[in-house]
Amino acid sequence: MSEIVILSGSPSESSRSDLVLKYIGSLLKKEGFIVTHISIRDVPHEALFYGKFNDPAIENVASLIQGAKGVVVGSPVYKAAYSGVLKALLDLLPQDVLQGTPVLPLMTGGSPSHLLAIEYTLKPLLATLKGQNLKGVYLLDSQIDKRQIDNPIVQNEILDRLKKQLYYFVETVNRQKNAVL
Repeated sequence: MSEIVILSGSPSESSRSDLVLKYIGSLLKKEGFIVTHISIRDVPHEALFYGKFNDPAIENVASLIQGAKGVVVGSPVYKAAYSGVLKALLDLLPQDVLQGTPVLPLMTGGSPSHLLAIEYTLKPLLATLKGQNLKGVYLLDSQIDKRQIDNPIVQNEILDRLKKQLYYFVETVNRQKNAVL
């Protein structure tokens, strides 16, 4: 069994990104992983706003991520980038918090014109934290149905692509786990 951390960077109460991340978590649990879901909404606002890197909640997030065998990071696209609150959290974590850890980036957005937001914004940020970026997945809002909790993805093509990237993620996590044993 391995620990996977899923980090949701959406500040929205009803978030498509968060729905997809929870779905990913359910698929990972079926693969035998222990999954911890962290939402930016669960991090104290004061810690983020005032940059309190030594806040117990921030230290807990850092500890969970550092102990993870793999991390999935998701965010909606805001102004052609990840959410500001996700950036605020990541800025407070140790600069090598993802050292050698496989990371699956995921973003959701309203338009195909933001498709490269993963490549030009999120992946460089995760690389700065020393994460091992995988290809990642971008989903359009129209491909996600907020009313379908178990599987919110309504388009088979994107569902197949997500499952394929998740397979690569699981394969990478397992390969690294076995290399350590």
